[in-house]
Amino acid sequence: MFKNLIFDWSGTLVDDMGPVIEATNAVLGKYGVAPFDREGFRRNFRLPYREFYEELLPGVALEELEAHFRPAFDGATSLVTVLPHAREKLEWAKSRGMRMFVLTSMDADAFARQLEEFGMKEFFEATYAGVLDKRDLIAHILDANQLSKAETAFVGDMTHDIETARHGGISSIAVLTGYHHAEVLAGVRPDITVPDLGVLVQMLEKREPRRPVATVGALIHDGQGKLLMIRTHKWSNMWGIPGGKIERGETCEQALVREIREETGLEISRIRFVMVQDCIDSPEFIRNEHFLLLNYLAEASSHAVELNEEAEEFQWLDLENALQLNLNQATKTLLQQVTDANLLP
Repeated sequence: MFKNLIFDWSGTLVDDMGPVIEATNAVLGKYGVAPFDREGFRRNFRLPYREFYEELLPGVALEELEAHFRPAFDGATSLVTVLPHAREKLEWAKSRGMRMFVLTSMDADAFARQLEEFGMKEFFEATYAGVLDKRDLIAHILDANQLSKAETAFVGDMTHDIETARHGGISSIAVLTGYHHAEVLAGVRPDITVPDLGVLVQMLEKREPRRPVATVGALIHDGQGKLLMIRTHKWSNMWGIPGGKIERGETCEQALVREIREETGLEISRIRFVMVQDCIDSPEFIRNEHFLLLNYLAEASSHAVELNEEAEEFQWLDLENALQLNLNQATKTLLQQVTDANLLP
């Protein structure tokens, strides 16, 4: 059960898409660019919005665009409304003593007016508005408010919200009430996806235990005595091995090859199964999960590692030095098994 929730605003708690589309089309019209219909806008709009405008109007300063956008948004004929179940969700969370915050890219003045108009100010301990790139602020919010990552989730309607949660090392909850379609959100793999906040309340109230999650990971070596070790925020900034979840339709080895490629950029061969470990609600992981860890040994084609956003750093080390790192328990167990069975070349 989460104790802290950070909410996006637009598309998550309020529906302001109508005025945003009107204002966006007004801006585009100033420069002779064709307007969007609602579906076209949902498929093309993204955050940070400077990237969206740079693609459509390259070279035009953001300050100039905002000077056109603000009055058009304020003068829009479409209404801004509170989304269904939003107020009920906030009341439910407040009644359970949950701490709540807002992190939004919306103009700070417009946000403040809406917060007052809709009578929602009482729900939030702190709000952060006018943030162009939410990833730049998420760590500050967690630190300043002393929020446990394992007990905190970001609730939003866009891929940028899910990326922000991942960047901060917290859980992500995607709602399908806003700016991005379900298939777009699925592409960034939220931890939880719900059609609306009402369903989220039902889900959290049930608190049903989830089934164990099958994952694959590999102790990667170079064939000459060096091992690849990865440090990641997901495991309390401890060192371990790369890997991830098995997707439906994949064999274990297919999943392993894909995950290693995605997380390190490496191609692997000479794959050998070593062991399976139970990992149940490990305090080292960012949240409570029941994992089945399928551990392999594999050889890398090179040392040219390219980490994705899931890890902070890597090292190629011999076994003795690898064992000196601050390793997560599952990796310690794997290294011990590999050593005892004399599996390293």
